[in-house]
Amino acid sequence: MQFPQNLKEKLDIRKTQNAFRSLSRSNKLIDFASNDYLGFSSSQAIFNATHHYLITHNTIHNGATGSRLLTGNHNLYYETEHFIAIFHQSETALIYNSGYDANIGFFSSVPQKNDFILFDELSHASIRDGILMSNAKSYRFQHNDFEDLERLIQFCKKNKTSETTNIYVVTESVFSMDGDTPNLAKLVTICEKNHCFLVVDEAHALGVFGNSGEGLVQDLNLQDKIFARLITFGKSLGCHGAAILGSQDLKDYLVNFSRSFIYSTGLSPHSVATIFTAYQYLEKNTGEVQQLKSNINIFNQQKTILSLKPLFVRSKSAIQSAIIPGNEKVKSIAKIIQENGFDVKAILSPTVPKGQERLRFCLHSYNSEKEIIGVLNLLNKLKM
Repeated sequence: MQFPQNLKEKLDIRKTQNAFRSLSRSNKLIDFASNDYLGFSSSQAIFNATHHYLITHNTIHNGATGSRLLTGNHNLYYETEHFIAIFHQSETALIYNSGYDANIGFFSSVPQKNDFILFDELSHASIRDGILMSNAKSYRFQHNDFEDLERLIQFCKKNKTSETTNIYVVTESVFSMDGDTPNLAKLVTICEKNHCFLVVDEAHALGVFGNSGEGLVQDLNLQDKIFARLITFGKSLGCHGAAILGSQDLKDYLVNFSRSFIYSTGLSPHSVATIFTAYQYLEKNTGEVQQLKSNINIFNQQKTILSLKPLFVRSKSAIQSAIIPGNEKVKSIAKIIQENGFDVKAILSPTVPKGQERLRFCLHSYNSEKEIIGVLNLLNKLKM
């Protein structure tokens, strides 16, 4: 079968730039790579609770059978969305099949033709792809630079074409590649002053911040000041799916106009039951959250002891990134670390900008202090 020559050339360029991606098999290395921050993906307690819930509620179905607007809106959705909304102190929650689907569905439908979207330049690909599908005008502001954001807000105000024009400001509470966080309290003040709608992606904050892992927004008690929050279940909850938190009007709007919600087969009852039981476990068992916070502190302390702090992006989250420019160099260091038993991934350009290639360490509640010290001691020997 012939393959288009222009596509083959693009693959060849990736290979020559040491940027070619391929799927790897799972391994038995010490995990410093996955987003399973609390170890929920392999929790036998959550697995058993999910099975018990399905059996006792006589829910023995392998699939949803259709979109939620047709036949796929099984009763589990109501109970789970209600629980999520209460847990996150939100009026409503609307479950999507994935975080990507949620961001695509939100940004392609909510901002309108005369509106503006101002987004942090390091926003996740799913946010950017959703924005590309929107009819609104969009501008990116420099990473966590609120002076640049305010400049753009004033520009948008001067160029309004309608009295109904809205400005949406978009950020993440924990950025997926850097692991750093914006000053959300200051950002809320800016948005309130300028009558902007603030949207926060909390994918990497759920399970990490807050006494029960509620996320950074609730940890700062800002939940009533955010227009929309996105949370995903494939990180700390160890399962699959996502939800958008907001008002009843927002939920009603998304059900009517969000195409990735309307035209997708719903999650299976088993998937939704896993989300429900994982949230129940998170609420009742805070030990994993506290252990994760302790491990983050140990990692940061060890960076200081080994004089590695200048190598890392400043972060108090579970994502710790050591900048090692050059695809070839960072790949070679990652390979040596993996050969020594630690699963640490190299993040290459073009996933991150050229010159910002990095080793991305993901911390977990189940990493031991010995493992954390061991992997950083190894990095210290290899960094030059």
